[in-house]
Amino acid sequence: MISVLIPVYNYNISDLVSEIHKQLTKTDTTFEILCYDDCSDNRNLQESNSIINTFSHCEYRILPQNIGRSAIRNKLANDAKYDWCLFLDADVLPKTDDFINTYLSAISEKSEVIYGGILYQEKRVDDAQLLRWIYGNKREALSADARNKNTYLSFLTLSFLIHKRVFDSVRFNEDIPNLRHEDTLFSYHLKASKVKIEHIENPVYHLGLENSKIFLEKSLDSVKAIDLFIQQDLLPADYTRITKVYSKIKNTGISKLLSFVYRKYNHRFKKNLLGKNPSLLIFDLFRLSYYCGLNSKK
Repeated sequence: MISVLIPVYNYNISDLVSEIHKQLTKTDTTFEILCYDDCSDNRNLQESNSIINTFSHCEYRILPQNIGRSAIRNKLANDAKYDWCLFLDADVLPKTDDFINTYLSAISEKSEVIYGGILYQEKRVDDAQLLRWIYGNKREALSADARNKNTYLSFLTLSFLIHKRVFDSVRFNEDIPNLRHEDTLFSYHLKASKVKIEHIENPVYHLGLENSKIFLEKSLDSVKAIDLFIQQDLLPADYTRITKVYSKIKNTGISKLLSFVYRKYNHRFKKNLLGKNPSLLIFDLFRLSYYCGLNSKK
């Protein structure tokens, strides 16, 4: 028995739900698909998604007000009927037609969390989306073997199976600002609670690529979020890659130098990152120098 849980905001999920529903109906598994719309402001998309209510065992519900990425996931889990919850982001699509069966077959008596991974299209995207595409392919689209080398930080919440008993003890934090990295905080809570994550090969394609300008803005929001989590003792300083590096250099002149580098050269960084040949090395330097600048003001 499985509850498929899909949070939605300004995205057409009819193809995703149709595919998941088709795969589930071919199994002997009792199921439900809950899709909660976090008060989208696009009425046309809401009308397109309403077809979901015509599918058996499916519900598309529009919330009366926006509650944010963490709260809507918690609400979906609260309302789920069954012991196993499959969380899917709205902008994904399974790679294979045995996606559901692969997840179900991976469940054992000891299973707690199972993550199948993500992929990005192989064909080069438009220049306007190039940075997000390169980052996704190089840093996120990892094999199960590669993910197992860093079990918790390699875990992303856009497609994962979790036992409801586990989720009831390790939930998404609703007290944090809606800045990003709620999935990083969730993964840390799994680690701190000694919850086992099984990495398997069962990817979804991530379809909702932002343009590079928006991705850069969100990346700085993510840095702010990580900084806030550390200041509030929600994350240890050595948990993420960027904060681990900063911890090693914060009491040296390197931190002050990088803070200066961001102020002096951030426009040049952006020129590369928004161009036709963005460098992930420059992207890392851009974020780290920005983080150094944030902390230099404290």
